[in-house]
Amino acid sequence: MAKHNKKRNTAFIYEALVREIIKQTINNDKEKRDRVINILKEGFKKNSEIKKELDLYKILLETKGLPENLAEKLLNETTKQHKKINQEKIFHEQSKIISIINQEFSKRVFNNFVPNYKSLATISQIFNDSLSPKSKVLLEDKMVKNLIEKPEEQEKNQQTSTLITQAFVTRFNETYDSFQKDQKELLSKYIFSFDDEGVEFNFHLNEEVGRLKKALLDAQSLEEIKQDSTLKEKIEQVLNLLEDFNKSPVNKNKLLCILQTQALAKELQS
Repeated sequence: MAKHNKKRNTAFIYEALVREIIKQTINNDKEKRDRVINILKEGFKKNSEIKKELDLYKILLETKGLPENLAEKLLNETTKQHKKINQEKIFHEQSKIISIINQEFSKRVFNNFVPNYKSLATISQIFNDSLSPKSKVLLEDKMVKNLIEKPEEQEKNQQTSTLITQAFVTRFNETYDSFQKDQKELLSKYIFSFDDEGVEFNFHLNEEVGRLKKALLDAQSLEEIKQDSTLKEKIEQVLNLLEDFNKSPVNKNKLLCILQTQALAKELQS
């Protein structure tokens, strides 16, 4: 199967920019936020080829609860409509947006965590004519199953998951009573993140990373820190880790890093 290039995935570019707007809003950088909004508006304007492709992505992403025969028809019709879009223009329009992002912001925009990335990659590969027959059939079967899934089944699964996670959080708080308030809040949101694809958790995490960076930068100005070369070096190392935090999805090691940094920040502040 051909390797998926996320920079040539129209829906991924769109979602990465939306996450960048959220990030700049959290950072209170109105100028950068407004610039990203303008890139979205200009890049995905009505009647552009890239907007037509994005709309086809959305059809497959947002449709649920179809009978199997209709799901197959919808997938076939969507792929047929995609073939009518001018692929050269899409490539040109993508390149223009990519160039603006690289020049005015940073390649890190493409490292923004997009929760439904796997679904976006699947659709992109289905639209790709260079797939082998076997790979194409397997991916199409996967997409049909997504289209068949009923919204009420999703809601039921989410409700069940919520009850389980609520019980887990209660037990966690009882077991780890010595954890700081900010550590408990972070872990709680991480646990619940599986219910909303990580939206609320990522909001909170971005805010927390920003707060911790400020706390460590403030600590560097303290006289006792300046005189302690070992501690000063450790703070620099942690700041470097926080700086690269959005380059990949959060895993247990990264979560542990934030928990440890929260403890360090509290110790420095006290």
